[in-house]
Amino acid sequence: MSTAPKVKRFVGKYELGRTIGEGTFAKVRFARNTQTGEPVAIKILAKEKVLKHKLVEQIEREIAIMKLIKHPNVVRLQEVMGSKSKIFIVLEYVTGGELFDKIVNHGRMAENEARRYFQQLVNAVDFCHSRGVYHRDLKLENLLLDEFGNLKVSDFGLSALSRQVRDDGLLHTTCGTPNYVAPEIATAHFTFPDWFSFGAKRLITRILDPNPLRRISITEIQEDEWFRKGYKPPIFDETYNNSSADIDAGFNNSKYHHVIEEEPAALNAFELVALCNGLNLGNLFDVEQDFKRETRFTSKCSATEIIRKIEEAAKPLGYDIQKKNYKMMLENMKAGRKGNLNVATEVFKVAPSLHMVEVRKAKGDTLEFQKFYKNLSTSLKDVVWLPEEDEQTHAPSFCGEKP
Repeated sequence: MSTAPKVKRFVGKYELGRTIGEGTFAKVRFARNTQTGEPVAIKILAKEKVLKHKLVEQIEREIAIMKLIKHPNVVRLQEVMGSKSKIFIVLEYVTGGELFDKIVNHGRMAENEARRYFQQLVNAVDFCHSRGVYHRDLKLENLLLDEFGNLKVSDFGLSALSRQVRDDGLLHTTCGTPNYVAPEIATAHFTFPDWFSFGAKRLITRILDPNPLRRISITEIQEDEWFRKGYKPPIFDETYNNSSADIDAGFNNSKYHHVIEEEPAALNAFELVALCNGLNLGNLFDVEQDFKRETRFTSKCSATEIIRKIEEAAKPLGYDIQKKNYKMMLENMKAGRKGNLNVATEVFKVAPSLHMVEVRKAKGDTLEFQKFYKNLSTSLKDVVWLPEEDEQTHAPSFCGEKP
């Protein structure tokens, strides 16, 4: 008796596999990218349940936060898609299970192993805070391990963004798991097991100080002698660049993000043109845009003048400059969170008297790139050209000449 072949199911370019997790509002399925072969986890939410239980704001916040945090010790967001009835959140597939299970199954771990996990956790938390993101539910169940035993922070559903911090510098919403809340809810009376080293005891005592004014900061933790032992800085993979899926992609039926669950999605040439904002002349000066890795602007200056102006603007900011024809590589001589920031620029001729300039991050931290091009934009206001409909608002000048 022959068995009918199993029907393959697809969500966009992903082939769905087995269910690997299930909760009240979501199901997580293993999937594989049919273009690259990469395994992923897809969190599937029913729109009807999300709306019924008023979870839209929480899910949108979780997606927004995960788009900001691209760190080797944080589960990364690949993209977000939506169908008529479901929301699909495509996540990095982490195979090693929870740190909680590792401790339950194997018991006490060696101090060096525990220190390595703690170092990775502190690095991830520091990176989140630098982006104005506060997890607020860090616990063993939300710390996953990959196939190499590296820590991955997950579940940003209760996270807060810096705009939720009040004038006193604090968040005022109680949330999280009682056993993991901040130490100021109690007097912080505790004892240490005999096997704890002196350095570990000293650091933990400073971390669990119930007075937040005296409590050790993340920076001070990273400078502690016990923490620094065997420390290896995180290695950032520049291929971590996620898709440009909008935060609300899962909630609307935008043709750019809408998928039919049973067949791969595709974009036609007209949609590709619509998605390309390469000639969006205000990009460089849009201070509200989210963490982009590249931007473009146009200019009526000559290519030589544009290169000279960029060079003049970048040198005072501490950048070493290499030039070849109408391409430049700018390297910040001071290392940032992801090493030295490298910025590539290139001038393209669009018309006899019009050039387009591309400015993009080649290496380093995206947040630092944002700060760089905002500083750069201040110095290049007399270089950028805007079309007539924008001139009344922005009133730019051309190559140093007043309009």
